[in-house]
Amino acid sequence: MSTFDKREEGFEKKFAHDEELRFKATARRNKLLGLWVAEKLGKTGADADAYAKEVVMSDFEEAGDDDVFRKVKADLDAGNAGQSEHQIRRTMDELMAQAIQQIQTS
Repeated sequence: MSTFDKREEGFEKKFAHDEELRFKATARRNKLLGLWVAEKLGKTGADADAYAKEVVMSDFEEAGDDDVFRKVKADLDAGNAGQSEHQIRRTMDELMAQAIQQIQTS
């Protein structure tokens, strides 16, 4: 195996590792977001956990965060929880940073 082949293999492994971490961080962020929204909607315990799972599953509808955003925005609006688009997106960003930190330390 040439040096070039070894470098290419190393880059491929790093890419795969980074993608796996990104996937895990996004899933964790969505769970944390679901729990945050559940709290705003007055859900606790098993109901809050079930709602968080719904949020995680909503991310598989399309690429990106828009599917998750639409779900939580619609649910918050339906529950009269009064969260602006800016607040939701800011919370999503904050929870992504928290999820990344949790994954890096675990």
